Amino acid sequence: MQPLLQLTRRVLGPAVFFALAALLSAAEPERLTFCSYNLKNWLTMERSAGRPAAPKPETERAQVVKMLAAIHPDILGVCEIGTADDLAELQQRLQAAGVDLPYTELAHGGDETRRLALLSRLPIKTRNSQTALSYHIGAQTLPFQRGILDVTIAVTPTFDLHLLGVHLKSMRIVTEADQAEMRRNEARLLRQHIEAIFAQEPGACILAYGDFNSHRNDPALAEIMGGVRGGETSLSDVLLRDANGEVWTHFWDAADTYSRLDYCFTSRLLRPHIDTRNSHVHADRDFYKASDHRPLVLKISAEPILK
Repeated sequence: MQPLLQLTRRVLGPAVFFALAALLSAAEPERLTFCSYNLKNWLTMERSAGRPAAPKPETERAQVVKMLAAIHPDILGVCEIGTADDLAELQQRLQAAGVDLPYTELAHGGDETRRLALLSRLPIKTRNSQTALSYHIGAQTLPFQRGILDVTIAVTPTFDLHLLGVHLKSMRIVTEADQAEMRRNEARLLRQHIEAIFAQEPGACILAYGDFNSHRNDPALAEIMGGVRGGETSLSDVLLRDANGEVWTHFWDAADTYSRLDYCFTSRLLRPHIDTRNSHVHADRDFYKASDHRPLVLKISAEPILK
């Protein structure tokens, strides 16, 4: 026990000291645990050339559930999940591991193979996922590949949390167009969607999360955050670190490269609700046995946190 606490205990006496500690603990606002995680192909697909399509290997699925059970999220946003059956399987495995998330949303864009999903302990108040967005590059019309997962959860009667899940175009080179330009166009569509939310609900508490496939100084992220830093409709980056102070969220084994590709962005009025001291990149030495990404963990308070 720290010297100041020891002195306080001696002055007040043990009974009063522990009663006061319990009262202060009870007055502490509840912290929700939010987790964003790219599951790496929790779906049925061709995993090696010339072999039949197969689900995500059992060892990888088991490791995903083990890590999520350790995090124990109240709200879980995931990338790279397949069908409704895949989502139901993840939900059932988590429930068996003690993580009960009964409310779900499944969303997609032009690519209906790798979808976005959200699982929540709290009921979903509204759903407004965008599955048919598109943009133009030259004469081509291209789809927002994974779309925007959009749900609102009433954390309290006076605190609505808007959750926007995304998975922007990968960094893989494709024949259709420049992959960075595709990603920037998808980011611009997300920004337009954010502006529409603010137009309908000024001061909305928005959390945009997911795999953005972008580095921190890329134009796509500037599009999403908005032009005026600290402005009414801007979003700010929650810089998360692991226990070693490292920020990377993705490991590309072929190039032996560590990158920060996953982010959480918050609106101005949501920022005071984020317990930044206890939010982090989840570090597990066996993370690679589950996915090539590491989970992001945010602690969200029902009331603004005094700092």
